[in-house]
Amino acid sequence: MIKPLRPSIRLLSNSLLSKIVDESYQLLERTGVFIENREATRLLLDAGARIDASSSRAFIPARLIDDALATAPERITLYDAHGQKSFLVGGDEVHFDPGSTALWLFDHSTQSERKAATADLVRFSGLIQRLENFHLQSTGLISSDVPESISDCYRLFIALQYCSKPIVTGLFIVEGFKPMMEMLAAVRGSAAKLKERPLAIFDACPSPPLKWSNLTAQSLIDCARAGIPSELVSMPLTGATAPVTLAGSLVQLTAENLAGVVITQLAMPGAPVIFGGSPSCFDMRTANPPMGAIETMMIDSAYSQIGKSLALPTHAYMGLSDSKCVDAQAGLESGMGALLGALSGINVVSGGGMMDYESTQSFEKLVIDNDICGMAYRFIEGINQRDEPIALDLFADPVSEIDFLTHPHTLQWHQVEQRYPQVINRDGYEGWVRSGKPSLAERASLQVEKLLEEGEKSILSPDLQGELKGIMERHARKFGLAELPVSERS
Repeated sequence: MIKPLRPSIRLLSNSLLSKIVDESYQLLERTGVFIENREATRLLLDAGARIDASSSRAFIPARLIDDALATAPERITLYDAHGQKSFLVGGDEVHFDPGSTALWLFDHSTQSERKAATADLVRFSGLIQRLENFHLQSTGLISSDVPESISDCYRLFIALQYCSKPIVTGLFIVEGFKPMMEMLAAVRGSAAKLKERPLAIFDACPSPPLKWSNLTAQSLIDCARAGIPSELVSMPLTGATAPVTLAGSLVQLTAENLAGVVITQLAMPGAPVIFGGSPSCFDMRTANPPMGAIETMMIDSAYSQIGKSLALPTHAYMGLSDSKCVDAQAGLESGMGALLGALSGINVVSGGGMMDYESTQSFEKLVIDNDICGMAYRFIEGINQRDEPIALDLFADPVSEIDFLTHPHTLQWHQVEQRYPQVINRDGYEGWVRSGKPSLAERASLQVEKLLEEGEKSILSPDLQGELKGIMERHARKFGLAELPVSERS
């Protein structure tokens, strides 16, 4: 059998890629990076970096970068909540997850954005549990019915109860790490078991240009020591917080990522770290950061190529839209991004369900994006030779006598060769009319209700639910919340 060709794309020539990486090295050594965190500054100083105390700027020599890249793992394996199903993050493996930290939820019934509450977070996690093409979950919504100071921990508290998939999350405050770590360790069984079989990825976002805040640097350090993978989410905006050229922004993004890699490896050599980002080609006409712009997708694909050249797992925000509702724009931008992300071999592709410049989640769009992700997975599988010979034996009978529709070969292979989407309509016109002429968004809304009609039940045992609730309540009391919200659906 002939091995199938996996389709892929590359945007950078070898010479341009090398030049971008070389300039990012020089940028860290000559210009340096702002480090707000004292512990990170001490680690860099002790390792031989030059520190300008007056500007809190660290000048990182090439030697430290090379040493960090030498110890950072090329592949990471995540495990579900039960410690059984594994997901390889590295090579050209692709895993889609919903976009994180949406400020708003798009309400299909009112066709408008609103704040999310606990019941919405429960539904979100339950929906992701049932959407097979999202391999990972995320803390995708922020709950408005708890104080902001505990909202990072609270969204993880909900997610761990209602979805078993590995989770992409992150911190809003330094104090959030301890209870979040405690909950993850409780689900896994212990901190040691969590380190052996990671359940979560923590996003850490440098501030452009070339700044690592106290919070994000501390997240890198704490996660490295706990064995939790850090996902570096560099966010240059071309012409606004980064050079206007795509190549120039790639230099900055690479430098910010390399600084993050160095911090993680100084905190704990061998700590898992993912080269990633959420850049945007800034729209000078509207002063908005479009995630659905083709130039944004080009930056994403290009830096994933850089991350792979450095032997690091990769991440990008793709498969999302700047549309304000679930419409044709939402579909075309999300479809292009998801396919380009898969063709680029990006290991963690975040963004499913998101609209409005990464600020809004939509349950209906999540269901549609699940179909889109399934198409992307199918595309990168390529064309396989299923039989030997390929087809000659199928024509042994006279052509006039061959009925491929009922042929055993068709019955054997049709569900392998073709994937069947949940909400994309392939009926004829008359069938569509008979069903009431529903739009794609309307079909998706019905599918959301169908998937969630039985309600959301915790995947955890009652004892483990109680343990997580105790951790969450103790943390909440520190910030003045005496009682946690109760979801009517939980």
